[in-house]
Amino acid sequence: MSTSELHLSRELHAGAPNARTLAERYLDVRARTEALCEPLEREDFVVSSMLDVSPTKWHLAHTSWFFETFVLSSHDSGYQSPDQRYAFLFNSYYVQAGERHCRAQRGLVTRPTVEQVFEYRAWVDDAMLRLIDRIAEDAAHPAVALIELGLQHEQQHQELLVTDIKHVFWTNPMRPVYDARATPIRAALEAGMRWKTMDAGIYHVGHEGAGFAFDNERARHRVFLEPFRVAERLVTNGEYLQFVNDAGYRRAELWLAAGFSCAQERRWEAPLYWERSRDGWSMFTLAGEEALAGGVLDEPVCHVSYYEADAFARWAGCRLPTEFEWEAVAPNVPVASHSGSARHLHPAAPKGARGLTQLYGEVWQWTGSAYVAYPGYAPAPGAIGEYNGKWMTDQWVLRGASCATAPSHMRPTYRNFFPSDVRWQFAGIRLAGSVSIA
Repeated sequence: MSTSELHLSRELHAGAPNARTLAERYLDVRARTEALCEPLEREDFVVSSMLDVSPTKWHLAHTSWFFETFVLSSHDSGYQSPDQRYAFLFNSYYVQAGERHCRAQRGLVTRPTVEQVFEYRAWVDDAMLRLIDRIAEDAAHPAVALIELGLQHEQQHQELLVTDIKHVFWTNPMRPVYDARATPIRAALEAGMRWKTMDAGIYHVGHEGAGFAFDNERARHRVFLEPFRVAERLVTNGEYLQFVNDAGYRRAELWLAAGFSCAQERRWEAPLYWERSRDGWSMFTLAGEEALAGGVLDEPVCHVSYYEADAFARWAGCRLPTEFEWEAVAPNVPVASHSGSARHLHPAAPKGARGLTQLYGEVWQWTGSAYVAYPGYAPAPGAIGEYNGKWMTDQWVLRGASCATAPSHMRPTYRNFFPSDVRWQFAGIRLAGSVSIA
């Protein structure tokens, strides 16, 4: 084993599953990715509607490339790629892994065909299952930790696949329906906002112990927090509509300067996928158009940028929680949601819940924390170290999980991150505020 492999094994092994169960988990994750593609027509697989959106075909191939590049090439001496050109086409941003095709041109690549990409996945799957079978008696084998990282990586791309195809369909004048059965779960919402108040003190944050975590969730460390309060539920469409109707997008005093300039230049007047007509506001969902009325108003607002979330919080006389405040209130809340299938790819209103709710499985929640390294953080050596560390600039942390997140991919210490102006993700708002010290 090389020095870099030993280092990576120590970094990731604590979160690796028993190798004897790895084949089943591998098959489950790979099958879920393909299940998300079932409502699509072949033409849908090849479109990129903006720079942030990759074609579905590319997601299917890139996640296979990841296993090929970081697992099979190092741990299967007999492995041969079905096409050496795939390494160029399906690398994303791993500079140390080789040259890459231009991201903006992914939607122009008609070959390989969709069928050939599925054949590529099957080719990689056969090789991966043979490798897993060979190492089944050695749970400490360095490939095991890499395989788990590859599965977590694929779950991230499952989420991107969903958000990307939603944007692709929205840009199509026909507004195709992804799945008419992808309906939200709706429930009556109690009026008003309840708050969870936390005392000042030292809190431990970050991942430790068993279970997988990305390197950016380490090392666990202490933070001191002043007294604060966090809203027990998410901001709703109805509450955000009040902000819109109160000229929220035209009031510079509510916005960060860069945010107000961005909103003006791009002519934002509501969240992404909201549209106004003579009949009022509606929004585009994966199940089709929905009027902003009735139970829809109680659903969590989503597809808002950090700029919009911050402006709304100021309008509401609040602020966004820091990522440490969010994590401080999360430990006693079960990691559960209604998400995980193509039937509920839309955030839902809480159903008769009391206490902290909607932490997971509805929308990612913007925090007021910049995405930077924890004390003691060090990226793994080699190309795999480019996974998280090199993005620690000009990004904000989001916490929780969305309706497009696989349930097994959710945890309290997860640090998602995006730039300030991103809106195509299922991102929403949880309010927070300071508490006066008596």
